[in-house]
Amino acid sequence: MDKKRLAKLDSLFEVLSIIAEGNYVYLCDMKEDYSRWSKNAVDYFDLPEEYMENAGQIWEEHIHPEDRDSYHKSIEDIFSGKKSGHDMQYRAKARNGNYTMCTCRGIVLKDDNGEPAYFGGAIKNHGLFSYIDNLTGLRSLYGFLDDVNSASWKKETKTVILFGLSSFSRVNDLYGFTFGNDVLCRLGNLLQSVFANQGLLYRMDGTKFALISNDTDIETFKKQYEDLRKTLVRNFFVNGERVTLSLNAGAVVLDKFEIKSETVYSCLKYAYYESKNKHLGDFTVFSNSLTDDGRQLVEKINIIRNSIADDCKGFYLCYQPIVNAKTEELKGMEALIRWKNEEYGIVSPIQFIPVLEQDTIFPELGRWILRQAMNDGKDLLKKYPDFIMNVNLSYAQLEKRDFVSELFSIMDETGYPAENLCLEITERCRLLDMNMLKSMVSIIREKGVKIALDDFGTGFASLGILRELPVDVIKIDREYVKNVEKSASDQNTVKFISDLAHAFSAEVCVEGVETAEMRDFLQKYSVGSLQGYYYSKPIPVNEFFEKHYEKN
Repeated sequence: MDKKRLAKLDSLFEVLSIIAEGNYVYLCDMKEDYSRWSKNAVDYFDLPEEYMENAGQIWEEHIHPEDRDSYHKSIEDIFSGKKSGHDMQYRAKARNGNYTMCTCRGIVLKDDNGEPAYFGGAIKNHGLFSYIDNLTGLRSLYGFLDDVNSASWKKETKTVILFGLSSFSRVNDLYGFTFGNDVLCRLGNLLQSVFANQGLLYRMDGTKFALISNDTDIETFKKQYEDLRKTLVRNFFVNGERVTLSLNAGAVVLDKFEIKSETVYSCLKYAYYESKNKHLGDFTVFSNSLTDDGRQLVEKINIIRNSIADDCKGFYLCYQPIVNAKTEELKGMEALIRWKNEEYGIVSPIQFIPVLEQDTIFPELGRWILRQAMNDGKDLLKKYPDFIMNVNLSYAQLEKRDFVSELFSIMDETGYPAENLCLEITERCRLLDMNMLKSMVSIIREKGVKIALDDFGTGFASLGILRELPVDVIKIDREYVKNVEKSASDQNTVKFISDLAHAFSAEVCVEGVETAEMRDFLQKYSVGSLQGYYYSKPIPVNEFFEKHYEKN
């Protein structure tokens, strides 16, 4: 194709791109049958390249076989002059092998002699939301995920940063939502100014923004960020009003490829919430340290995340007994998640649970844990009818409004009795809407399921949650009892929590019991149950049955 015709093709393509509003654009020189397609379409659908000969035939091969005939006839009618365009829907195969519904609209542009010259238009991918945020005009979360995937395919090293505001609801309450939207637009403009020429900026969900940059100098980003925080505190004006904002930021350096965008986003959100909840808004970088097998953590999390999508392949449960504090008879057990495969061996949940809790796929793992624990526990009930199965819940599960119905559905499916189930929550649940959480807990307890508050005292909000939520059990973390035989502080802590629990009509379970001496000392207090390595480390279900069922 000669340079003059190519230049005109490119000019027309750019015009179409401006008005396409985030849709994929295509433009074909009909005389040469030479086309240009949006780069996002090339990446998403794994097309050969942006410039293609005979693009209609290439695209037809991506269309679902059931939709292909109607598409083929439409293209024939357009190139034969029978029709001047088309407006149709069909399914097209993406890079990942899945089909997504598309709407394709195109028209024929004629030359000065009235002959067909160009066929161009836009394709809307209904499998994705808009790539453009309507409020700020920035690329959206979906554009962000697509661009992270693109960087991985191209093996481009990137720094990815997530920015967000704390307590923004106060701005809306004080000034109204319209003003709040103006604040977000102004913040987006400021971020673009601060990080000009360093990468692409995105409007994420809520009050969050993201930056994808080729720069990897973290210290420079930290300095820019601190200057930005000072501006938001001292010199940020919107519509003549001075507004004070608190900013948080988490970052991930993307230097490992074949990592899915969803994994990167989970690691990024983990770093962001570390900034927000633990580091007073300081710039926090995801610690992608080497694990014990020499792999970076993000690589391992990516594979574990894929395992969840693959019907939770490689996951299994271990169980730790809970005994009556006075008689030491088996009272129940706590289900604890593990993951292993041939390449990595057994991976501690400490390495992946905190990060995957930020992932939309985590509730799928949570459902698997509940179902597996109930199935494993049913046989033990034959010998121990009062036996209680304890299962940990993540706030990521509880924030789903359909969690209660999913829980009851799994109980009906497995036939596991409500009175033999105890769900453990932690003080991290303070991140949820408390009214919603109170309603959920009330419905669950009415069904007969018990609720335990785990790791009591390790967070700032434990007492507040105890005041808000009715619980049946308070579990004292091992940190408070590891020196209980000698430490007056530990002894006073156990006594205080025990008295507090009884004031709220709750039983106390002490974790981390490792020696007979600890057991003897703890039995002096009003403690209902004990748990720890003195009785057993967490073991697979078959070993648990051998120890507590078959040989007794």
